[in-house]
This record gives sequence, structure tokens and C-alpha cells, in this order.
Amino acid sequence: MKLNPKNGIDQLLFGMKQKEVKALYGAPDKQFEDDDSNIIYLYNEPKLRLTFYEDEDFRLGYIITSHPEVMLLDQKVIGRNVTELKAALPFKTWEQEDFDSTENHFNESNWLILQSEYQTVIRVEIGAIINDNDEFEWKFK
Repeated sequence: MKLNPKNGIDQLLFGMKQKEVKALYGAPDKQFEDDDSNIIYLYNEPKLRLTFYEDEDFRLGYIITSHPEVMLLDQKVIGRNVTELKAALPFKTWEQEDFDSTENHFNESNWLILQSEYQTVIRVEIGAIINDNDEFEWKFK
């Protein structure tokens, strides 16, 4: 499973609608609406949480995964020491936020979050890029 910063993950591209995602992955294992009226799809096998933004005509705008085989620029992500992984990546600017036993390591230029617990990456989150005009840069047209 290949994570493509600014674009998506595997065949999933930011900007897809629910019907395009279902054509690739089938019906989600679970579906619900969050507090902002966004639609969330959960897929158990690939360990994917997909968010379709209500205010963007339900386009895919955010992806979370904890799949053990997810790769980022040829680097294995899940289970890696977060300090070593960040050093191996070409992204040099990271903000860190602590939450009890977990930390979020955020790279804004790629809208990428590495979430770690006990210095080990446990999940990765990526979002669609917002440009200088405050508009999403959809990769799926």
C-alpha cells in the first residue's frame, strides 16, 4: 500500500466521490456521519478511514491508515521509530503535538501526520492540499 503525499493512497485520489471509491474497494465495512456532516467510510482489511467533506460536494479529502504494509517514499511507516522515519524522509519541517501517550508529528507542506506512541508510528494521516487561494487541489477530476 503506497501513500502518495498530496495525492492519496494506492488508487485513491483526493477529490474522488463515494461512487468512485466504491468502484475500487466495494461497500465500506462501516459508514457514518461525523459532527460536521462529513461522510466517513471505514474499510477493515486495508485499515482505511476515508473522509468525504460535506462542504466540498462529498469529495474524498482525508485518509487515515494503520495498515502494517503502508509505504511512504519507499519507507515502511507503521511500527517504525518515529525519529528514525522522519530523518529518512526528505520532509524537514515537523510540528509536534503531544496527547497523553501519543504524539502527532505534522508536516504541513504535505498535510501529513505521523502518529506515534512510545516513539513507534501507529498510524498515518494525509489530507488534500489547500492552495494559497484557500481552495482544495483535487487530484481526481
